[in-house]
Amino acid sequence: MTEPRLRIAVQKSGRLAERSLELITGAGLRAIRGANELLYRVENHPIDLLRVRDDDIPTFVDDNVAELGIVGFNVLKEHFPDKDLEDIIVMRLGFGKCTLKLAVPTGFDYQGPQSVAGKRIATSYPNILKQWLSENGITADIVEMRGGVEVAPRMHIADAICDLVSTGTTLEVNNLKPVELVLKSEAVLIKAPHAPQPDLAHIYDMVVRRFDGVTKSTGAKYVMMNAPRDHLDEIIALIPGSGSPTIMSLVDPSMVAIHAVCDESVFWETLDRLKAAGASAILVLPIEKMMP
Repeated sequence: MTEPRLRIAVQKSGRLAERSLELITGAGLRAIRGANELLYRVENHPIDLLRVRDDDIPTFVDDNVAELGIVGFNVLKEHFPDKDLEDIIVMRLGFGKCTLKLAVPTGFDYQGPQSVAGKRIATSYPNILKQWLSENGITADIVEMRGGVEVAPRMHIADAICDLVSTGTTLEVNNLKPVELVLKSEAVLIKAPHAPQPDLAHIYDMVVRRFDGVTKSTGAKYVMMNAPRDHLDEIIALIPGSGSPTIMSLVDPSMVAIHAVCDESVFWETLDRLKAAGASAILVLPIEKMMP
């Protein structure tokens, strides 16, 4: 009898493809290319990676072809504009961050959302744009394009655009300026409507748990320091995002050791403040793996 295998849909190529595989590898899943380029098999667990177009991932997961999927929130929202996506999203993965913005030519006299009323707006995300226009009480013509949206005003195809923005360089090159934030996006892990079959439940839970650990360890730091016991509360308050740190007594009864996992950035300014409050021997270490 064929062993059941968990299926995870991932982007074959594009903005999220490499980072998705890094997440999978970081979770200890050793993926190897199968006979078909669209299928990678995980050799140390009963898991298959279905490598497909990003636009197909929401459908694959919704139709239970795959139990899990990694996709951009913008793609998910465009595919299911009227669904409660929190019922689909397992977790936000913290990479592939970008924004969907309304942009107009630099010479356009933009006074607010009503400035695009009756105008033509080019976009690859017609459903998201339609929803945003409706929420702002605006009627406009949506020009759907599959790519090259930023050239639409220059080609007189549209008066404005609604497109993904990462750095803003593409807008500048095409003499466009962003004027409204329509949507914030990042990679998300999504789940199928039906629970995985019983034989795969423990694998499903393991994958979700490990992805959560990898996501939370990214950027997290392990901070250690010695501190005067009588300044303990002040110093703990300065440690960013540490929750409840571990406090250990030292040979010197007036001193303690503090160990904390920080889920926020630890900047030099933070170390300066800790030092000024009496902390010493401060160490900040990266975290390779973490199980929340």
